[in-house]
Amino acid sequence: MERIEGMISDIVFKNEENGYTIAHLANSDNEIVIVGCMPTLSVGESIEVEGKWVNHKTYGTQFEVNKFMPVTPNSLEGIYVYLSSGMIHGIGEKMAKRIIDKFGVNTLDVIQNMPERLKEVEGIGSKKIDQIVKSYEENRELRNIIIELSPYGITPNYCMKIYKKYKNKALENINKNPYQLAEDIRGIGFKIADNIASKIGIEKDSKDRVSQGILYALNQSLSSGHTYLPEDILIQEAKKLLEVKPPIIEECIMELAYDQKVHIEKMNGMKLVYLIPYYVSENGVCKQIIKLSQAEFEDLYIDIDKEIKVVEKQENIKLATNQVLAVKEAIENGVVIITGGPGTGKTTTINTIIKIFENNSQEVVLAAPTGRAAKRMSETSSKEAKTIHRLLEMGFATDSDQLEFMKNEEEPIKADVIIIDEVSMVDILLMYSLLRAIKPGTRVILVGDSDQLPSVGAGNVLSDMIESCVINVVRLNEIFRQAQESMIVVNAHKINKGEPLSLNAKDKDFFFIKRNTNEEILKEIISVVSERLPKFYKVDKLKDIQVLASMRKGELGVTNLNIELQKYLNKPEKYKVEENFQKRLFRVGDKVMQIKNNYTKKWENEDRSESGEGIYNGDIGYVYHIDKEKRIVYVIFDQIKIVEYKYDELDELDHSFCTTIHKSQGSEFPVVVIPMTWAPPMLLSRNLLYTAVTRAKKLVVIVGDVKYLEYMIKNNRTNDRYSNLAYKLNKFKEEGVLVK
Repeated sequence: MERIEGMISDIVFKNEENGYTIAHLANSDNEIVIVGCMPTLSVGESIEVEGKWVNHKTYGTQFEVNKFMPVTPNSLEGIYVYLSSGMIHGIGEKMAKRIIDKFGVNTLDVIQNMPERLKEVEGIGSKKIDQIVKSYEENRELRNIIIELSPYGITPNYCMKIYKKYKNKALENINKNPYQLAEDIRGIGFKIADNIASKIGIEKDSKDRVSQGILYALNQSLSSGHTYLPEDILIQEAKKLLEVKPPIIEECIMELAYDQKVHIEKMNGMKLVYLIPYYVSENGVCKQIIKLSQAEFEDLYIDIDKEIKVVEKQENIKLATNQVLAVKEAIENGVVIITGGPGTGKTTTINTIIKIFENNSQEVVLAAPTGRAAKRMSETSSKEAKTIHRLLEMGFATDSDQLEFMKNEEEPIKADVIIIDEVSMVDILLMYSLLRAIKPGTRVILVGDSDQLPSVGAGNVLSDMIESCVINVVRLNEIFRQAQESMIVVNAHKINKGEPLSLNAKDKDFFFIKRNTNEEILKEIISVVSERLPKFYKVDKLKDIQVLASMRKGELGVTNLNIELQKYLNKPEKYKVEENFQKRLFRVGDKVMQIKNNYTKKWENEDRSESGEGIYNGDIGYVYHIDKEKRIVYVIFDQIKIVEYKYDELDELDHSFCTTIHKSQGSEFPVVVIPMTWAPPMLLSRNLLYTAVTRAKKLVVIVGDVKYLEYMIKNNRTNDRYSNLAYKLNKFKEEGVLVK
């Protein structure tokens, strides 16, 4: 291998996804073209490359780089270009010149070994020194990680995540246990970790490898909603993944149980294997439900019939029989579930319950799983509703950098009544955290639509609790006259019953536009969203219309629809700053969604008079500003919350001109547009269609092939989840177990 040293004079091409770069390398002898995986290069940087000469039939002689390392520039010009390139935060062109004027060729040695001397330069204080040193060290360590890991197929973006997780221990940790990457770094799967392991000499039947493979298989099952796997199924999954014999897997399962990394539970002659947090949470939810149900409650001496009549007169409403029953159950019992579809009066029932409790000096607290669901609850009740995470006060524990809920058994939620909406979205871990923080004697009212999609996370909490018959359940099943006039409501109930829909009734709110090919469907959706709906219904094409797709991939999947819709809903303009990042184009004005909970993300309003923290999975905002120099994208949520995202944080955002039906849960939109085309059977299900349709408040437009619509209505198969909550609740009830 030949080695060449020089300075990057120009970057001709760089693929941000895989790091492949074409650049010019100049030294005192000549200037050459270098090619290869060099994702962190910048103009002015001095490097040493190792590789070989190749002859490209079109572009001629090039140097193919196998490895590269930074070197200290040996000229004042090189140092200046390097410092002023933007690679080191806190140093721009003017500051670079001042530093070099002071320290000359010793500049980088000063930054690395004597940073306190930077105070000798005008405009540099302690804070600026910390910023420069941190950036310089991060840049160097990150480059080392990329060089080491790129041969294993790990992209620069994932290298950045690895560095953030492990800091300067990254390479040491990976060499020690590469399988930890699959657990710690979202997007890096077992196969990449396994590839690294094989290259550093870990044997196929190594117990470390098999154990990590078992844990990975269990973690993968969480994405299908399972809280456990039967041992025989786990062994099958692990065997496919690891290509080792079942006895080795069985032995490692037992060792994992001994090390308390999994729990094995016996039921009806079967062995069920849990990851520990899910075993604890499933048992914990069961115990807390029983405890809350058995608790003694303050007798409020309320004349419920009289109180209902007062509210009915004040609000000019008349409650249906089951609504009255729901109000009585909420007041007379400790825990109650209220369930029902659209138009059955869940909101009216909840508002009546709130008024009666507050009229009797009871403190009522409202919450929902997502920010948008909480916002909607606030709007319909005229009372503050929090996300469950905010209600539980997510924060850092003492002497720890781990986030955890501050509300728990020792520090419970202060309330007489707690009402939780959209409970179908709550998974087993969150439900356990919530119930732990509720003091016995507090009334708990759980509200949800059991026909909607289950939670994204593991468990089938709402359905299991209803099925168990341990908790009092009131089903609202009467569709009110006003709601009967909406074809959205009528068709939602038809979907649940598996009946043909009423389509395209004149002057109604539910339309089907027949188109046969994906190309025709895409063209029609663009026309409907960008022109026809805004024109005829006077709706905002960005804020009021939401396209919902069942899958991410394909021509009519979320990813491609976002690319196509961006072209028409937020067209490029001279004044609109835009930036490419990981095959995505962010432009000022883009509609975006936060796709993971970030409890510590800070926000402030435009004049900085209000501030706070916490941006949550499902929150929708708009790109407000892009600062290319600082490498920051600013997003505005809820019309006031301005949030900064550094470029390496943009994986927390997704474009949301179109989003998945799953991601829309807990939200409502004035207008919903749904592409109807082929998808895998699991994504052409009745409850998926029902969830999409019930997201719309004013109008539903479905565009596509009617045979797939008919298939979805008939397809009532759901992916069964391995969940034991209903069984355990029943078992406790049958055995008359008292929980202390």
